[in-house]
Amino acid sequence: MKYARRILWLIIFLLILSGCILYTFYRQIQNYADTAINIHETTIFTLPAGTGRAGLESLLAEQKIINSANNFQWLLRLEPQLAQFKAGTYRLNPGMSLRAMLAMFYAGKEAQFSLLFIEGSRFEDWKKALHQAPYLKQTIENQSADKLAQQLGLPPCQSLEGWFYPDTYYYTAEMNDIDILKRAHQRMLTAVEYEWQGRASNLPYKTPYQMLIMASIIEKETGIDIERTKVASVFINRLKKKMRLQTDPTVIYGLGDKYRGVLYRSDLDKPSPYNTYLIVGLPPSPIAMPGRASIKAAAHPDETDYFYFVATGNGGHIFTTNINDHNQAVKHYRQTKDKNE
Repeated sequence: MKYARRILWLIIFLLILSGCILYTFYRQIQNYADTAINIHETTIFTLPAGTGRAGLESLLAEQKIINSANNFQWLLRLEPQLAQFKAGTYRLNPGMSLRAMLAMFYAGKEAQFSLLFIEGSRFEDWKKALHQAPYLKQTIENQSADKLAQQLGLPPCQSLEGWFYPDTYYYTAEMNDIDILKRAHQRMLTAVEYEWQGRASNLPYKTPYQMLIMASIIEKETGIDIERTKVASVFINRLKKKMRLQTDPTVIYGLGDKYRGVLYRSDLDKPSPYNTYLIVGLPPSPIAMPGRASIKAAAHPDETDYFYFVATGNGGHIFTTNINDHNQAVKHYRQTKDKNE
């Protein structure tokens, strides 16, 4: 009987000891999971498709994000949901715990990258930005304009200029560059259609595309919101009177790479579909990507008697109704410019 009691107490002791050991081990793994990963600045980590538990540990250890230890595999065994990670590119932040990192892999919360396209930028600017964007899959670099237009649903030989809405766009790694263009194009279509439907009466546009062309000219002429509708009124008045628009930004666009920052008289005399000093009416396409404010201004210009405007030299413009007042404003601008130089 005494022998049996001793055996029983031994078993109880061993069970308690085993429980203590298991609990201590469990706490050790929990503490390990809650420790911060070994990074001191934001780090981009790519988890390839098909990576298993051992492969993930090797990748993290190779990049010194974790210390290689058996604890990692034990953590994945004790909390199997953390082992169900998804392939992708992730943003790791300093202070992030190992558990938080694995939970992010499990949720598939991939890193978001951003691309900013400003109002007044051109399609060539967009192509360069897309080409330089990190982790973005390049598909359009060697494609012709007609091929791109076809993918976007534009008519054959349609210029791509003006058809993309300037804004900040977010993407994940390995997204195609064409997908960003499609989103931007759809937003521009929506904005133009909305303003076209609610446009003012008696505007000299036959199509929404002509309104988009006007919006792009307004965008390049002024960056001051309160001036946009006045600038629009000048061009609308000139179109109605069959006057040439005579706007420098269209000439600059027509010069392309030949423009070197200064517009010469010879440039104004050079024939081009975009030289509005020589042609009557609008140029054949937009000259930039207009923002919403310029599209609104093209659809809702002020009702004025202005036919001219010239820069003041401090960012704004002086608007005039006749050539004599305009020439005086030009003279004042040149005097101010010479004084400041």
